[in-house]
Amino acid sequence: MPRALLSVSDKTGLLPFAQALAERGWTLLSTGGTARALREGGLQVTEVSEVTGHPEMMDGRVKTLHPAVHAGLLGRRANDDDMAQMRAQGYEPIDLVAVNLYPFRETVARPGVTMDDAIENIDIGGPSMLRSAAKNHASVWVVVDPADYGAVLAGLDGGDDALRRRLAVKVFAHTSGYDRAIAEYLGEGGTISIELAKVQDLRYGENPDQRAAFYRDTAAGGGLAAMEQLNGKELSFNNLLDVDAALLAVSAWRDEAACAIVKHTTPCGIAVGADAAEAYRKALSTDPTSAFGSVIAFNTEVTEQAAILLRPNFVEAIVAPGFADAALRLLGEKKNLRLLTIPAAGGGAGEMDFKRVRGGFVAQDRLSMSFPEDGWRVATQRAPTEQEMDDLRFAWRAVATVKSNAILLARGGMAVGIGAGQMSRVDSSRIAVLKAQDNGYDLAGAALASDAFFPFRDGVDAAAAAGVRAIIQPGGSVRDDEVIAAANEHGIAMLFTGRRLFRH
Repeated sequence: MPRALLSVSDKTGLLPFAQALAERGWTLLSTGGTARALREGGLQVTEVSEVTGHPEMMDGRVKTLHPAVHAGLLGRRANDDDMAQMRAQGYEPIDLVAVNLYPFRETVARPGVTMDDAIENIDIGGPSMLRSAAKNHASVWVVVDPADYGAVLAGLDGGDDALRRRLAVKVFAHTSGYDRAIAEYLGEGGTISIELAKVQDLRYGENPDQRAAFYRDTAAGGGLAAMEQLNGKELSFNNLLDVDAALLAVSAWRDEAACAIVKHTTPCGIAVGADAAEAYRKALSTDPTSAFGSVIAFNTEVTEQAAILLRPNFVEAIVAPGFADAALRLLGEKKNLRLLTIPAAGGGAGEMDFKRVRGGFVAQDRLSMSFPEDGWRVATQRAPTEQEMDDLRFAWRAVATVKSNAILLARGGMAVGIGAGQMSRVDSSRIAVLKAQDNGYDLAGAALASDAFFPFRDGVDAAAAAGVRAIIQPGGSVRDDEVIAAANEHGIAMLFTGRRLFRH
């Protein structure tokens, strides 16, 4: 008669799973609270202490760490010596293990948790049993995730070696992540571990001769892994980078429709409006030429009217919380156009942002797309008008996702000129002005945002010559007095925010 050892902290689905095993003629072994739950469910259970001949000790710290358990898991059924040694000691095989571990991550995430509480939630016997069973997965079913109970029952009825292997891989990934969480907690920040699970292979990397795949951070949840593709050809490496940048850009707005048009991970158009159609029309008019082959993100549903405006243009991908049925029909007629849905993005606060360098990673807090104004101050003789303040607020949010050195010109809830990625800030200012003029914008009265301070007055002089009347920037340069003086000479209102939005 086959034997299953069940010992779980998460009892989701436990009783139906155990009942199904019992109906198939399995003997159930268990411990502590799991054994009680099974008995209360009307099942016959053998305590592990009856198998080991040894009582649980030290408040349950020692109960499964015994040769009767691990020999039953590790014994190779096809190895005559292994089986003879087991019989000589009176041990029997254990054919299935279902274990999930003490909730260490959940415990240490609670406010005010003590070190003693954390230590008591470090599971020792559970990982040992899981690893023993996973090592011998050719003979032992091993289950660490209640979501796999159904597949295991189907496998018991039909036999599935590939499933056994997948379950074993899942165990080793799970236990290694568990150990990393403990090491990070006890190391007090001295180590950071990233566990990545492949989501999909990608068409290629940044260039066609580079292999690529998308992996999700198993500890983070959500993000681009929650995205659903409704239409179009498979995604590429560059598509995903642009999608991420575009979603970050529109996450700056919660209460009005926003659209960001992204090329090479920086916006070439960004705007807000009454609905998706208006936001897109305004964003496209920032720089229609650069929008060719772009990725476009919305923070609101794509309506039929927005789809009518989008349809004539060549776009790589459109991502939004949803698409109206009529919009999906219209855009779905373009068989290569990738249509992606994802829940409305948050500001990213609390997440870590990693970048690869040779031999390691650099890590930082992800840029928060929240923009409190309590640290803002007027640095010039003239304060902004009410309309200028509205433009400055928009410009400050919009410039946050433009690559540095970043300059953004804005008016009426839209960017009218963007200068990005230049080696000098004055060059970014000139490019922003040139882009605006090329697209027919009169910059008289426009607002300007700079993601970092002006190191010299030349950027202010260039903006003033184009007609800019209000500037928002972090401040903090050793030449702030010179820059403020330039703004005063030109009658420009300037705000200092005290916060840099550099995006390298």
